[in-house]
Amino acid sequence: MMNFNIQELILLMVPVLFSITVHEVSHGYAAYRMGDPTAKAAGRLTLNPVKHIDVIGLLVLFLTRMIGWAKPVPVNPAYFRNPRKGMMWVSVAGPISNLALACVFAVVYKMSAGFLSSSYLYPLVFMMEFMIGINVGLAIFNLIPIPPLDGSHILEGLLPADMARAYSAIAPYGFVILLVLIFTRVVDYLIFPIINTIVSILLSV
Repeated sequence: MMNFNIQELILLMVPVLFSITVHEVSHGYAAYRMGDPTAKAAGRLTLNPVKHIDVIGLLVLFLTRMIGWAKPVPVNPAYFRNPRKGMMWVSVAGPISNLALACVFAVVYKMSAGFLSSSYLYPLVFMMEFMIGINVGLAIFNLIPIPPLDGSHILEGLLPADMARAYSAIAPYGFVILLVLIFTRVVDYLIFPIINTIVSILLSV
C-alpha cells in the first residue's frame, strides 16, 4: 500500500504543479497586459512551479485532490484605469485558464482513448484524468467568493462601490473562514457535485 501511495503521489505531482503554475501565471499575465509590471518584476511570469507553490494550499490540494491554491501573484491595482474592474479581470483569468486546460486535456483524452487502452499506459491515463479533474476543481474552488480566492475579487468588481467596500471588510478573516469551511467539509458538499458534473460532461462529450 505504501509503494502504491508513493507512486500515485509522484504521478500527481506533474498535473498539480503544472495546473497551479498556469493559474498564477495567467493572473500575472492578465495584470501585465493591463499595465501592471509587478508580477513580471517579481519573476512570477514563469512556468517554474517553485515560484508559485504555497505549502498549505499544495497540501490541501493533495489531500482533497480537487481543491487548493498557490502563492498569489503580486498585483498592484493602482496601475489599472479602474482598479476594481481591473482586479476582477485579473481574477477571472486564473479560473478561465484552468477550465481551458481541462477542455484541452479532455479532447486529447477522448481522441487518444484507443491508444491509451493498454494497461502499460495506465499511469498516463491516470495523469490525464487527474489533469482534467484538478483543473475543473481549481477553477470552481477559486470562484468561491471568500477572500483571498478569485471569486471575492470578481464579486467586488460586480458589486456597487459602497457594497464592495462593505464586503471587503471580511478580507482579514477570509483565510480562517476558508480553512474552517474546508476542514468541516462544507466546501465539499457545495462544490464537489458541480466539479463532478463538469468532469463527467467533459469526459462524455
